[in-house]
Formats: sequence, C-alpha cells, structure tokens
Amino acid sequence: MKSAAFGIAATALALLSSCRGQPSDQPPVNVVPDMDMQPKFKAQSSNPFFADGRAMRPLVPGVVAVGHLEEDDGMFQGKVDGVWLERPPMTVDEKLLARGEERYNIFCAPCHDKTGSSNGTVIKRGFKPPPPALYEDHGKAMKDGELYAIIANGRGNMPSYRPQIPVADRWAIVTWVRVLQRSQKAKSEDVPAGTQVENATP
Repeated sequence: MKSAAFGIAATALALLSSCRGQPSDQPPVNVVPDMDMQPKFKAQSSNPFFADGRAMRPLVPGVVAVGHLEEDDGMFQGKVDGVWLERPPMTVDEKLLARGEERYNIFCAPCHDKTGSSNGTVIKRGFKPPPPALYEDHGKAMKDGELYAIIANGRGNMPSYRPQIPVADRWAIVTWVRVLQRSQKAKSEDVPAGTQVENATP
C-alpha cells in the first residue's frame, strides 16, 4: 500500500511539474490546440468582412450594459416627461449634505470656490469666461433636476462630469449648492430663533 501511495504521489508531482507556467525550453503541449491558436482580430485591427473594415464593432442600438438599466428618468435624467424635478429623488438628510459638501469641494470648488462665488483657483489663474456665481438669481431659479443635468452633461465652458461623479453624488452636490445659495443670500429671519444675537458679527 505504501509503495502504491508513493507511486501515485510521484506521478501527481510529475504531472504538476509539467503544468504550463514552469520554465522550459520546449513548446507546451496543446491538448486542444484551437483554444490557444484560434484565429482572432486584435483591438484596432482591420477586418475586411465588414463594410467599414473595422474589427471592433460599435454597440448594437439599444444595448444596455449589465447593471445600467436606467429606467428612472427622474433619478438619471433629472426630469420626467420633460419637466425638471423640483427636489432630489431621495431623502435629503445630514449624511447626504455632508457627502455633497465633500464632492463639491473636490470637483466644483476649483472653479466655483467653496462659497459658490465662482472665483476659484482655476478662475484666478486665468480661465475665461468665469462661470456665474451659484447663488445669484439665475442659479436659485433653476430646478434641482436642471442643476443635476448640468453636472452630468456640462454647459458652456463647463465639461460633463458624468464619468467622474456617480448619479447619487450628483444629487448630493445639488443639495450642497442649495446650502451655499441659502447661506450667501440668507436673511436675519432665516437664523433660528434665539441664536441671532449669539452668532451675530460685531
């Protein structure tokens, strides 16, 4: 029994040592050669089979990547039946506002600065024309869905941030823009009762 077990172990070891990936001057044994040597077209190569001569084919119209079935127009487009959403399609709470502030300071503040006055570092270094201040009347008049769409698609000199900012973070940024608008154009009656004098600037 011991000799049989030793023989099996030795055979298994020999087989393992012959696995591909081990250094060898000999070509590997291809049990099913067409799996390794099948004809194929590499990326960016030509293919005379197609009329345009390209091996890389465009996506079929209407194709949807796994996990990207964006059926909720309000969430993903910022509008429903052509009408901009008045409010974000999720609960606005302290966590969402904190996320919005963080993402705004990363992606938006370089141009719009942290107050929304649109005098950020990029503008100070000569970017023209500067964007309008976020807290001016035209920005306050926009619906939340429109602000979301601007982040996603860009407008004027502002590029699209769709690749960099996920959907939920775009809405979070919209909520923080509203905070900046409220803070920069706040009135004394906006301050909670009992704190006006305490926080007043001398």
